[in-house]
Order: sequence, then structure tokens, then C-alpha cells
Amino acid sequence: MSIYGALFAGVSGLAAQSNALGMISDNIANVNTVGYKGVSARFSTLVTQAATQTTHTPGGVSSNPYSYINRQGLLQGTSSGTDLAVAGQGFFVVNESANPGFGDDFYFTRAGSFNPDQNGNLVNAAGYFLQGYNLSNGTPPPSSSTFTAMETVNIANLSGSAAATTAISLGVNLPSTAPTTAPGNDFSVTAQVFDSLGNAHDLDVTFTKTAENTWTWAASDPTLDGGATASGTAVGSGSIVFDTNGTPLTLSPATPSIALSGFTTGAGNATIALDLGTIGSTGGLTQFAGDFTISNIDQDGVRFGNYTGITISDGGVVTALFDNGQRQDIYQLPLGMFRNPNGLEAKTGNVYLETNRSGNFQLNLAGNGGAGDIAPAALESSTVDLAEEFTKMIITQRAYSANTKVITTADEMLDELIRVKR
Repeated sequence: MSIYGALFAGVSGLAAQSNALGMISDNIANVNTVGYKGVSARFSTLVTQAATQTTHTPGGVSSNPYSYINRQGLLQGTSSGTDLAVAGQGFFVVNESANPGFGDDFYFTRAGSFNPDQNGNLVNAAGYFLQGYNLSNGTPPPSSSTFTAMETVNIANLSGSAAATTAISLGVNLPSTAPTTAPGNDFSVTAQVFDSLGNAHDLDVTFTKTAENTWTWAASDPTLDGGATASGTAVGSGSIVFDTNGTPLTLSPATPSIALSGFTTGAGNATIALDLGTIGSTGGLTQFAGDFTISNIDQDGVRFGNYTGITISDGGVVTALFDNGQRQDIYQLPLGMFRNPNGLEAKTGNVYLETNRSGNFQLNLAGNGGAGDIAPAALESSTVDLAEEFTKMIITQRAYSANTKVITTADEMLDELIRVKR
């Protein structure tokens, strides 16, 4: 009967609009939730087959939620280097456990408000632990379809180390007007070098003019930084012949080096490559008129360094920083990719699970295979537009009220029909 059908259609309308209001309320409640993706109601008809073409049997309506997970939210800068956002496609990989094992699910999220917990594990506001490749295990694959080799990113117990000097590069002009005999025919350069334990030593390299366009060089025994007593033994000498254009013509030996041994600090022996420039180039030693000048003294050693923090690149490389200038790459973060991200299943904590509708996940390094870039010190805002949600709320309220009118009208008609018998 059409009256009963109208009654049931109105009831389905109430249920559908109630469902839509629930989605609107969720969106408004999560307007400030980091990485939240708005959900919208999609309505579809319920059709009941009529007995004849001259009659209509009401069916009603149903509403289904549709999540716009692939929408990009606005990126907002923060003061925390461990806050992360994705600019483009892809999801951070997280796990509900700091030490994932059997039964611990891997999830995908855009909520990148990560901070270290008491154990140094990076965990977001919902309690999910960030997963990445440990670079100490080797170079990560650019693309993968498994979670093998993934582990929780941990920034605790990062200790610095000292690095012994292995190379010195000098930029020096030796005056062409210098005499070939003493006094005034030698000039010294003092370079600070570091042994294997991080102790600083002063190492003198003396250049002596022996003939026109010809100089010798010799290394003196190093002394502890600021001291006068030898702290080791240095062996290294050679000669340089300059061309008439002031650039080196020949170096002997061709690859100069200095051997250091017998450190009083207990450090190991070392051999330092000495870069005096390139034949025919003005990039190192030169011999021109004028004063003895030093343009640069570069060496690659560092003292012991203490951990000061981390930085994360747009490629997802997590780098530890130390106060001696050293940088150590420790993790790289992949991004989860899906053919249909809107088909993911939402879970509590603003995370998602893979489904048949989403397709299988693919882990790509940031910037590869369609994956977006990682924005450090930034968070992705919710995609909810309050003005749009309030407008939807008004429309939903009106639609709900209209469906109640259908029910009351059908009720009045049934009441009239019952009175016919009387």
C-alpha cells in the first residue's frame, strides 16, 4: 500500500539524515585534529519494484559515508623538528607497538605530530609509533611491498664520536720575491689536526725557498693545542717547483702526505694526505709577488661531539646532529601508497588499514614513485571547512523535518482510512 510505503520511506529518510548529521558532527568535532580527513554522506535511492506501470511503490533512501582521504590539508609550520607532514600523496607507517611482533598491526596515517617518549621512540598524539628503515642496516629499497626491515624510529642513546684528521688542504701564496737563503726564506703554516681520540694538535708545515721557483716543505712534530712540547712524531717532506706563471709545475712526491705516530695521548698512528693544489692551477699553492698569505686551511677531523638533536629532510632521512659539526644519518622514512586511498578503513587514532577497496600498499621513499615529500617542522591541518559543515547541517535539519512531515501526513491519512469504517 502506498500510504504504508510513504510511511516507511519517511522513516528511511529520517535514518539517512540522522546518519548524515552524525558525519557532520564528526567533522566538526575533528576540525582541529591533525591530519583528519573529512567524511561526507552520499545518498542513494532504495527502489521497490511496482506491480504495474500505473502504480508507484515507495522505497526510500539510504546514506553511506565517503571519506576524502586523498585530500591535501594545509601545512602549518611548528617549532618541533619531529613534527612531520606529507606534501603530496602517501602516508606515514606506524605501529601500535614500540617493538612490533606477531599480532601488532601496521597502520597508515597523515597525523605526524611525533615526539620522543621516555625511551626515545617517536610516537604521535594517538600513541602510534613511527616506523622507518634503520640506515645502519644498509641502503633501504626505493620501493617495497612488505614491512620487512621496518622498525620504530628511536633517537635515544645517540652518542657522538671523534674523527681523526685524514686530509689537510692548504691555500697559500709563497712570495716570489723571497730570498733563497736565510733569513727570510722560510714560512710556516699551522694546522689544527685531531687524533683518533679527538685530541687537538698543532701541526706546522714549513715552506723554504731553495732556488728560483723552487721550494721545499717539511712537517714539524705536532704539539698539543696551545702547548710547546711535542705530542707525537711527524714524518713528511717534499719539494715544489713553480712555473713562470706562479702555479705549481711539479710536486715531489706527487701525492704529499704526513705520517703521525707516537702520540702522547695514546691515540693511534695516522697518515694525513696533504693537498697542496693542482698542477697548473691557482687553487692551492701559488708563487706570486707580494706577501706570504694564507687563504684557507681545511682539515676533516673533529673533536668528540655530544648529541644535540635531529633534523629530517624532505626525502625522509632522519639525521642526528652533534655539537662538533658531525651529522649522522640514522633512519629513512618510507611513505605508504595506495591505488585508491579513499578506500582505506578508518580506525581510532586517525589511522587507516588496508582494504580490498584501497588495493595493496606500496612503500616508496619520499619523492619516488608518486610519493610526496616530507615536510619537517610542519603539521597537516584537518580538511574540514566549518562554513561548509554548518551549511550541510542546515540542509540536513530541513530534510529531517520534511521527512517527519511525511510520517505525520501518512499517519493522518491512515487515521482517516480507519474512520471510514465508523
